Amino acid sequence: MNSVDSDERDYLVVVNEEEQYSLWEAARPLPAGWTAVGEPAAKAACLETIERLWTDMRPKSVREAHARHAS
Repeated sequence: MNSVDSDERDYLVVVNEEEQYSLWEAARPLPAGWTAVGEPAAKAACLETIERLWTDMRPKSVREAHARHAS
């Protein structure tokens, strides 16, 4: 059993204005600039959600700048 499996705390998936995702312990206040995505869940479930949602690791501003230059 690894540490992800044995962690019984609830976590949140959080996202910032640059559409970057992170894992955050649900019992702690959200940091400034971050918004919760969904409900508290097990760490493994949150990590799966992040993997599903965060398909482009570039910050939003970089993606938008690249799109402007590409057109």
